[in-house]
Amino acid sequence: MSNSADSPGTGSSPAGPRRLRPVRVLTAAVFALAGLIFFTSFDTAKGTNIRTDTSLLKLSDLIQERSRKNKELDESNATLRDDVESLAERDDGSTKAQDEKLTQLEQNTGTQPLRGRAVTVTLNDAPPNATAKLPGYPEPQPDYLVIHQQDLQAVVNALWNGGAKGIRVMDQRLISTSAVRCVGNTLILQGRVYSPPYRITAVGDPDRLQKALADSPAIQNYMVYVNVYGLGWKVTEDGTVTLPGYSGTVDLHYAKPVQ
Repeated sequence: MSNSADSPGTGSSPAGPRRLRPVRVLTAAVFALAGLIFFTSFDTAKGTNIRTDTSLLKLSDLIQERSRKNKELDESNATLRDDVESLAERDDGSTKAQDEKLTQLEQNTGTQPLRGRAVTVTLNDAPPNATAKLPGYPEPQPDYLVIHQQDLQAVVNALWNGGAKGIRVMDQRLISTSAVRCVGNTLILQGRVYSPPYRITAVGDPDRLQKALADSPAIQNYMVYVNVYGLGWKVTEDGTVTLPGYSGTVDLHYAKPVQ
């Protein structure tokens, strides 16, 4: 349908340029914005599929590279520490009682190897196609099928409560400043990155350790997801094992006020 305001001028129409209606101005602005968005998307993707652009994988590659580098530095640091201790033992001027006290402190802080009977707990993600195994439970959300930070922390805390003398997570010994953190479905521990399955080994009385695991309310909740959705859970007695000493830095890092 035609509209007199939109029709070309007739003999009775005033002379001069035709005014644009507000709706046309708005329409032009929308098309201009859409064009800007398409251009920005093209410039970002550089003609590739954004979801599979290799540039987006650089962050993951960088994290893995940093993790490998941190492992190498830890191993180098451990070697240097052994050399320093060997030199110090030659003639440090300390008494036997002082040496014994220092050894005890080193054992308590986790910087020396620890040998004893051990229990290992292994946690793993559920199969991606998992369904509810028991009636009355909803079908799983993706969040139900992966190991979370609180699951790892629950195991570590239960083992300490069970009298563990030392704990190793994956291949690293825990000390008082260790923080078990997860980002997505990966574990970040002392500057290194790990993927499931996660293995936690504790030296101590196996019976006390297993009882502490069974008595933990947080682990009891986790076991619901094990039984319903198939999250991985395995506890084994390892006999006598040797946990490595912590080889990383013991310097504390803390926030500082802005001057």
